Amino acid sequence: MKQNTIKLFSNPSNKMLRTLSFIMIISLISLFIVAGFISSSETKYRFSSSMMHDWVTSFSNEALIYAMGTENHYLTQVLPEGSEPPALSLVAFQFITSIKPGDIRSLLGSELPGFALYDAKIHVAGEGTSFANLPVESVPPLNDLLIERDVPSDKLIIQDPKKPVTPPIQTTNGKDVAFIYHSHSYESYLPLLGLEGNKNGDLANDGKTNITLVGKMLGEALENRGIGTVVDDSNIGALLNEKGWQHGKAYDVSRTIVQSAMSSNSDYDMFIDIHRDALRKNDTTVTINNEKYARTVFVIGEENPNYEKNLKLAKELHEALKEKYPGLSRGVIGKKGQRVDGVYNQDVSPNAMLIEMGGVDNNLEELSRTVDAIADVLSEHYWSVLKVNN
Repeated sequence: MKQNTIKLFSNPSNKMLRTLSFIMIISLISLFIVAGFISSSETKYRFSSSMMHDWVTSFSNEALIYAMGTENHYLTQVLPEGSEPPALSLVAFQFITSIKPGDIRSLLGSELPGFALYDAKIHVAGEGTSFANLPVESVPPLNDLLIERDVPSDKLIIQDPKKPVTPPIQTTNGKDVAFIYHSHSYESYLPLLGLEGNKNGDLANDGKTNITLVGKMLGEALENRGIGTVVDDSNIGALLNEKGWQHGKAYDVSRTIVQSAMSSNSDYDMFIDIHRDALRKNDTTVTINNEKYARTVFVIGEENPNYEKNLKLAKELHEALKEKYPGLSRGVIGKKGQRVDGVYNQDVSPNAMLIEMGGVDNNLEELSRTVDAIADVLSEHYWSVLKVNN
């Protein structure tokens, strides 16, 4: 028996067979890995640093340190005592399937309706921001977007006395450099509609009295700071209705508006899309120096291949708000994937932004204070960074 075994393994043809079998196994494993890599990669966009960032950050810090430690053993010294390298099988499984062991969102996010909300990435968490109170976009039926209520005029008057306007030291010399628009122009606020305190936040939509009022206030505030601004108040609901489109096509409509603006004026440096969050007052209101403000959130579309530039701008504005108006900014949120737009027209410029201004319960005074705060940091950023770069 022993002699037969020796003959079996010493036979050249058997050695070749084993070699071929080994090569086939390695080839199949490699093919499986490559197929998983291709199917999970962002093939509809060109390669960018954001793709590499996503792949690298999908693994734990310890796993990456162990991987680099195979070349430089000094790196593994920073790891906690008793830590062990991750199992190769788990790393391969995560790489091939994009499912992260221990993170249920990676398993259920694409399967459960509404769960995709939690796929958002918190790039910068403002005070109190977590996955439990991410910005929420209401999705009203098209008929609700066409409603135009008769609102008492006193609801649209700011009760607080306005501060006297000081002539700006610098101006854009008659050039319009900021363009404000509203992809969801029908988003409104319950207090503006005479519905303050109503439990049904879905009623905060109107074709006439809506978020465009906030855009106009911001345009005026920027003009007062020397920055030439154009505010578009197109009725997106009516335009959707004309095309027979639903709410989900709103960004396609606003994109044509932005492109038309760009073709008519090459001086635009900032593109600001103003929105209203669907969350309630506790999450969207903050008190600063004994005055209430509507809180803000910056939303970044990560399916724009150059979104890092938009992200950089949003982070800078968040930090400026944090310093001057602590607690006003709820942070910077990145979105991509199913059931979201993922670009938000931010590919038109590195200085494009989407700002959520308050929620359904915020009133005009709170919004007005927030508008002045946003105008402060935007104008300072323009004069100190954008104008210098240009």
